[in-house]
Amino acid sequence: MGTSNTEFSLLISAFSLNSTWTPVVGGLLASKLGTTYTSILATGVIFLGQIILLIGEVTESLRLMAFGLFVFGLGVSPLSVVQETIIVRFFRSHGLGVSMALGLVAGKGASFVSARTSYPLSERYGRDAPFYVATCLAGLSVVINLVYILASKWLIRSTGIKLEASEIQEEARNGSLSLSEAQALQKVAEKRRVNLKEVTKLDDVFWAYIGLNILCGTIWAPFTHLAANIFQQRYQLSELDAGSHASYLLAGSIILYPVCGFIVDNLKKRPIVLQLFLLSSALQASSYFWLVLPPSWTRTPIPAIVAFGTGIGFSPLLLVVIVPQLVPLKYVSTTLGAHKSLEQTGSVIMQTLAGLALDTERQPSPGKNVPDVPSRGGLAAIQYLLNVFVLLNVFQFLVLMTLAHLDRRRKAAVATVADIYGSSGELITDDYNVDSPNNPEDAEGSIHLSLSARGGPVRPAASPEESHPLLVSDAERSLFATDAAEPNLSPPIPPGDPPKTKQVKRGELFAGLSAALVVFAWVLFLVTAWLRLRSKAEREAATIAS
Repeated sequence: MGTSNTEFSLLISAFSLNSTWTPVVGGLLASKLGTTYTSILATGVIFLGQIILLIGEVTESLRLMAFGLFVFGLGVSPLSVVQETIIVRFFRSHGLGVSMALGLVAGKGASFVSARTSYPLSERYGRDAPFYVATCLAGLSVVINLVYILASKWLIRSTGIKLEASEIQEEARNGSLSLSEAQALQKVAEKRRVNLKEVTKLDDVFWAYIGLNILCGTIWAPFTHLAANIFQQRYQLSELDAGSHASYLLAGSIILYPVCGFIVDNLKKRPIVLQLFLLSSALQASSYFWLVLPPSWTRTPIPAIVAFGTGIGFSPLLLVVIVPQLVPLKYVSTTLGAHKSLEQTGSVIMQTLAGLALDTERQPSPGKNVPDVPSRGGLAAIQYLLNVFVLLNVFQFLVLMTLAHLDRRRKAAVATVADIYGSSGELITDDYNVDSPNNPEDAEGSIHLSLSARGGPVRPAASPEESHPLLVSDAERSLFATDAAEPNLSPPIPPGDPPKTKQVKRGELFAGLSAALVVFAWVLFLVTAWLRLRSKAEREAATIAS
């Protein structure tokens, strides 16, 4: 279709743009409507976007294709949030890591198959064939979702899992629950819903995790989308060979996701998640370092493909299963929404800037129109882009080290508080705030145990279940256990709004910066799309002129 690097990057960014805010909305919808009906809403939006994309491709309208991907992206992240919520709901008590891995590997496997088959389909049946197949598959997903809706009540009854708020309301309307029971359960459900205002009360571990997500977004998706072009230009490969090589970047997850999930489930007593994350970051860094070296030295991208494919083969799973280790259970949904939002924000920004950089430096030699032979400016742009990827990967590794350090300090603080208060029988929960001038940890600006802005006495959590992280050792879990034989010795909390702690002030700053980053991603995309997206006639005229 004669698209430039910027136009191709804008198409990819259009797909990811809505994922900068829809994960949070998806969490809110899931808590309000329930996962069952939110899933059919999300798949319906995806199907609609795919139809628009198909129409745009058939009519060769880049603007319509971008709009189709925009609509498509509206449903992707909410559907992902719903899928993860369903998996946690059914498998939280047994094999969460493996169950989550199998759910994610299905998507990765589909991406690998699509990358391997799209070019052969277009060669054999025409350029439109991959789009028709994708539209049919999107329609099939809607049908399967309808089957799940019909079977959901039977699945819930047979497994005995807890009802969601929407299901409780439906049961109350049907008369199977008394009004008082429904109201009581509704209050419990309300406490577990996403509350965006409480994000600022989360500690430094949470914000280090958010920074990690942004950096992961900049070095994961943009590279996989641009890899075929980079391999083709840098190593003088054909379009078919470059696309085939790039497709293997996504192949590792098919095997490594289940293996990683099994390891996480069976090594809970060790900080295995962070250790595996550091390993994946090192593997991806080695891949970028290989690609940065002169092609005359390396001659092939295969070692980089193996290293990157192995590193990214399990790291996205770690980014999800690490959440229950970093925040209390009641904040898991909020953190998952923020994780998806900020990761996609980093991806959109890097994808758009990468396309601009590749086009800015591309200067074909006069009188030559050989697309398979890269220009000197194009090779320089690729080298510059790879250097940026290396730098961002180094930053990611450093943030991981910082996150591990902060997590160790927080666990040490938990142990200290347990020693102080455990003998008196008081409850140590996630609502406890070590924000005292006499606390040596606070003097160093370390992690507070509390997720509230209220200092002072110890208070019980909303429920013991909400203060238990999912993936912690028995020794750590015992720190949050309640002793029913001992009374709560803490004095009542005085009325009035407590003063903001340093932790909350930092949280407000980081929340503001995160929101500003999302706004910047939108402004960058819209301005670039307005200035650089061309019509079919403009692209044809540019091709003739060259």
